[in-house]
Amino acid sequence: MGRVDKGIECSVSRCHSDAARSLSTEKAESAGLTVKTGEKRAYLCKEHYKEFKKKTKKDKQVDKWRHGV
Repeated sequence: MGRVDKGIECSVSRCHSDAARSLSTEKAESAGLTVKTGEKRAYLCKEHYKEFKKKTKKDKQVDKWRHGV
């Protein structure tokens, strides 16, 4: 049972929703999300995870092309 299952809040500034996913803080910050500092993991609610996916979609596609998958 992880922190998300226990009901941790979203790590994005000014968001108090329950988290749905967790990922590294570096990835979240590279997507342009303002994450609270001092944590290894960034916990994102559904809305912010959807925003993260939209912002990183092009990068993922370029990586697939680069590696021939």
